[in-house]
Amino acid sequence: MRPVIVTVAPTGGMLTSAQHPYVPTQPGEIAADVARCVAAGASVAALHARRPDQAATCDPEVYRSMTKLVLDRCDVVINHSTGGGINGDLVRETGRGKVVDHEERLAGAFGGADTCTLDTITAYVDGPDGEVLMSTPRSFARRLAETFREVGAKPEWEVFNHANLIADFPSLLEFDRAPYIVNLVLNQHRIFQNALPYTPSILRSLVSLLPEGAVFSATVCGPDPLPGLTDALDLGGHVRVGIEDSPFGADGRPMSNVEQVERVVALIRGRGDEPATPAQAREILGLA
Repeated sequence: MRPVIVTVAPTGGMLTSAQHPYVPTQPGEIAADVARCVAAGASVAALHARRPDQAATCDPEVYRSMTKLVLDRCDVVINHSTGGGINGDLVRETGRGKVVDHEERLAGAFGGADTCTLDTITAYVDGPDGEVLMSTPRSFARRLAETFREVGAKPEWEVFNHANLIADFPSLLEFDRAPYIVNLVLNQHRIFQNALPYTPSILRSLVSLLPEGAVFSATVCGPDPLPGLTDALDLGGHVRVGIEDSPFGADGRPMSNVEQVERVVALIRGRGDEPATPAQAREILGLA
């Protein structure tokens, strides 16, 4: 029996309560939803912060407040996004269009999380208000990694394509230690330029490029993530679910975070494994 880490991503940086009836956007709502998901089998919470108007922010005060509320309710590994979103505090206008602000992203490192997202993707992101450039040159990725080390947060390496693993992360691994926490993000190709769809061969090729000592989880976005998550389990990986990644089912019905956690936990147990406890997740991820 293998303990499988189930990460829940309850909010993301885009959807509002006007667009989805179950998405939690405020700290108290997020804390209550995460606690329900932990009771259902999740052991990691991948959190985005929102302002009172539900727009995105990486304000460390919001992150700290949200994290305290979560940990007051349950024991869970906390991950904070330093991608943030494509609106609110994260976006600024330039003469050449909208861009995601580096300093706002960097602020997310100071929210008191166990791990923080570190990506090297540079891409135009299609959102409700048009295209926004998320630019992550290696120099900025290095600043992120240096800052994570300073604050004592472990990087969670977000992989959107093969170049992230082949060209980018090897130059940054000096700021981390094994086990390396890697999240393989698939099926964001319709929103993120330079991202990849899920296919069994693409997932296997990414896994084959993981550095020695990596622990990977798969995020398969869209209405039917289970085939891809099953594939990841077959390859020895862990899984992530939630409204951030799969807000609606194949029938168009809005799905809650708890429903998604329960469904993937049933999949895990049906294979003879068990969802990892938060203590087990910390040991697997090198956070103990």
